[in-house]
Amino acid sequence: MFKFLQYRATAAAYGVLAENSAGEADTSKFEKLQDSLAWRADNEQVLADQYVDAVSAGETERLRGAALASEEERVLRCLGAAVIMQWNSLPMTLQREIFDTAGSVGTLLDTAALRGQIARFLHKHRHDSDPNKI
Repeated sequence: MFKFLQYRATAAAYGVLAENSAGEADTSKFEKLQDSLAWRADNEQVLADQYVDAVSAGETERLRGAALASEEERVLRCLGAAVIMQWNSLPMTLQREIFDTAGSVGTLLDTAALRGQIARFLHKHRHDSDPNKI
């Protein structure tokens, strides 16, 4: 059970005791206890609500971040495909710059392997965009 529910239940019990008490001193004591527990219940409920809001906001941000990452990946794939489709019409210096930049993306240990993969891909697809070349 949540703390604020426990505090509210105990506060209600002190309210009953205050109503049924014989003396004014006892009534006052039980009412003070009831007010104190009601105040604690309110604070605990605010904290619990803020926690739920924070967790929900974190989940929302994570989902939004994943959607943005997915959208960026799609944009990068489209841009990459467009570059490959125009590869043969690009000047050799620009091809070299794009190749060098693409080959340096990633970790240092994977650079040589990545450059090899890119070179094989470009060689395999070098005539795909120009049907006149064989």
